Amino acid sequence: MSSARLLRLLSLLQARRAWPGPELGERLGVSVRTVRRDVERLRGLGYPVHATPGAAGGYALEAGTAMPPLLLDDEEAVAIAVGLRAAAGGAVEGMGEASVRALAKLEQVLPSRLRRRVTALYAATAPLSGPPAGPAVDPETLTVLAAACRDRERVRFAYRDTGRLVEPYGLVSAGRRWYLVAFDTGRDGWRTFRADRITGPRPTGVRCPPREPPAADAAAFVTRSLARSRPLRRAVLTVHASATELADRFRVTGAEVEPVDDRTCVLRTAPDSLEWTALRVAYLDLDFDVEGPPELTARLAAMAARLTRATAGPPPPEHPPPGTPAR
Repeated sequence: MSSARLLRLLSLLQARRAWPGPELGERLGVSVRTVRRDVERLRGLGYPVHATPGAAGGYALEAGTAMPPLLLDDEEAVAIAVGLRAAAGGAVEGMGEASVRALAKLEQVLPSRLRRRVTALYAATAPLSGPPAGPAVDPETLTVLAAACRDRERVRFAYRDTGRLVEPYGLVSAGRRWYLVAFDTGRDGWRTFRADRITGPRPTGVRCPPREPPAADAAAFVTRSLARSRPLRRAVLTVHASATELADRFRVTGAEVEPVDDRTCVLRTAPDSLEWTALRVAYLDLDFDVEGPPELTARLAAMAARLTRATAGPPPPEHPPPGTPAR
């Protein structure tokens, strides 16, 4: 039999609680009879695969059993080593030391060719130094939520001291932030939860009904939710230039520029940062008038004051009062 197929079968069994035989065969591109033979091969290697009787049949790795050493192909071994290095300085609480220990064990058994690949990648990568950018996440919380997402199982937890019953859909890692996308049954809608604010997650044992996903994937939903949560501050400026010239210099869409005449247009934009907008419009080399908001006017005034101080030169020497003898 194919060793690659055996690895693929083991990966599928580890990814989900239970698999029908025909579905495994479809994933592997083989017959149900071949799946049965491959399962027997895994059992011979010490993997406790439980078979469910029935017309369709099914297979699952038994829970709570000591597992034999994992079978990893080259790409999986490199991916795990790189992931452990990243986790050593990551956002999951208590994972740094554990990741270092696990990495040391893994690198001891890596073939030299793979060890060289991992070492080269690590040597060529320089992480940014500095204080943590956000609170750490309890690894047990992530483990419970990930299993609930995988098994489509309802979970209870406290969120900002409020009890929630949700149907998890997916976890999203955004730098040092982790987010859970889930259907909140109490609020009858999809929600995004920060994982570091979730406490005491408990699986209920109740499977979730099929629901239409809130977006193309969990990451897209989190991106959209975060964008909606930001306060909308629209900058409005009258620019003394044609709409075509402004769009070319400011790199904005046509929907944000409204022409007034051949020499004047109105810019309406909703930036992520008013500070960045102030810097950009100051660099336009075009005359403009700020219509709003007042915060943008204040930032431009502060910028103008700093630039004036920086270019004013040294202060003039003080003149001695009359009658003071010259030195």
